Amino acid sequence: MLQAVIWDFGGVLTTSPFEAFARFETERGLPADIIRRTNAQNHWENAWAKFERAEIDIEAFDQLFAAESLALGAEVRGKDVLPLLSGDLRPEMIEALRRVGTSLKTGCITNNLPANAIGSKAGRSLYIAEVMALFDHIIESAKIGLRKPDPRIYQMMVEALGVDPKRCVYLDDLGVNLKPARDMGMTTIKVLNAPQALAELEAATGMSLR
Repeated sequence: MLQAVIWDFGGVLTTSPFEAFARFETERGLPADIIRRTNAQNHWENAWAKFERAEIDIEAFDQLFAAESLALGAEVRGKDVLPLLSGDLRPEMIEALRRVGTSLKTGCITNNLPANAIGSKAGRSLYIAEVMALFDHIIESAKIGLRKPDPRIYQMMVEALGVDPKRCVYLDDLGVNLKPARDMGMTTIKVLNAPQALAELEAATGMSLR
């Protein structure tokens, strides 16, 4: 019997920022995937990792990201990347979260940025707060100084929920973040789009989620 479903936030409950990255690169005439490649380079200690652990401020992030992207072929300012992160909420995934929460524990592990790093659309922050209230427990990288894929962050979640990792499902849009969960025994779902994720989650939980 399953005990819990644990969710990533961005790219799972919201649309992926990768689409916005690609548009930005095309509009600016930048090399394809320069933003994603910069994020992936030295992913434990790069500008992105340090910012998500709240080890540096926005000015330092802006400069470090620019230097790291330039080393890969084109300068991209960190401050230009931040507005691209605000994906749109996926109502069908929010509904699935609500339904899962009626019979299973729910958690959210999110690599996020320090408060006010991005800014918010009118009304968006209130709605996100309502979504976050659906979880039994939330772990935010910028608040605890750890980020996925550090195995400790997953262990913190299962301890907080009081569940066996072998009786959990974990959803994320990045394969590198799924591996530690899978190593702990969790059933993992790589989210490519909402219909695919919901189909796999329904199969894993045996629940009707749509």
